[in-house]
Amino acid sequence: MKSTADLAAEQAAFWNGPGGQGWLAAYQRIQRSLVDINRVVLAHADVRPGERLIDVGCGTGDTTAALAAAVGPTGRVLGLDISEPLIEAARANAARNASFVVGDAATHSFEAGAFDLVFSRFGVMFFGEPVSAFRNLHRALKSSGRLAFVCWRTPQENPWGLVPVRAAAPFLPPLPKLGPEDPGQYSFGDRARVERILMEAGFAALSLKPLDVPIFMGKDVAEVVANADRFGPLARAFAEATPEAADKARAAITEVLAPHAKPEGVLLPGACWLVSAKAS
Repeated sequence: MKSTADLAAEQAAFWNGPGGQGWLAAYQRIQRSLVDINRVVLAHADVRPGERLIDVGCGTGDTTAALAAAVGPTGRVLGLDISEPLIEAARANAARNASFVVGDAATHSFEAGAFDLVFSRFGVMFFGEPVSAFRNLHRALKSSGRLAFVCWRTPQENPWGLVPVRAAAPFLPPLPKLGPEDPGQYSFGDRARVERILMEAGFAALSLKPLDVPIFMGKDVAEVVANADRFGPLARAFAEATPEAADKARAAITEVLAPHAKPEGVLLPGACWLVSAKAS
């Protein structure tokens, strides 16, 4: 069994390597897919002028920019991510009242008791040491501070991710099997696990509300298939597959997604948790 330190190191290596580069390459498609979720989670955060915020797993900084606009010139936003390539992209377009740092949420030295809100859009599921990370973030909050984030629910509730994987799986090398405590895209799908982590970290007044939204996967099936081996859960399996096997996997994905192609693009259901809590 891998230690939490090993898991954290793997996540840092991934997001500073193929994960970060893949995200940048797929940036426009990812932004299009998250439009509706962004609107809901930013409203969920209830940001107020003059507040100080932490944006965890900020990536290229688009949520940081939206938060910076919401807090106004008297507020400040700190964007945190373990990926140097993503932070570099974020700094290139930073708002005046936003700053960015490459760091691990579990170990970064935040100013204690200084922040009003810890926010994240799909950044917390990749913590190698989730209790330590949230405990560290909790220390950064004022006693009146709050937590707001969005995370994916279970794979079975997210056909946008599961359907292509199931179609391609018979033809590709097997994907790594994740344990119930391992970091990953759906690691916060279990409500009980999320509640346990946050309570152990010191948070109170927990709330998990379901958010169901259609996820834009591409303008057409051909675009989705072309991107399947570039970023996402199948990228590693495609990289290890023979050309013949990869072609069969692409054909299987094409077939299973064909019924979901509409004039507005290929959309499949997505399922998230909107999570909120208070520091005390």
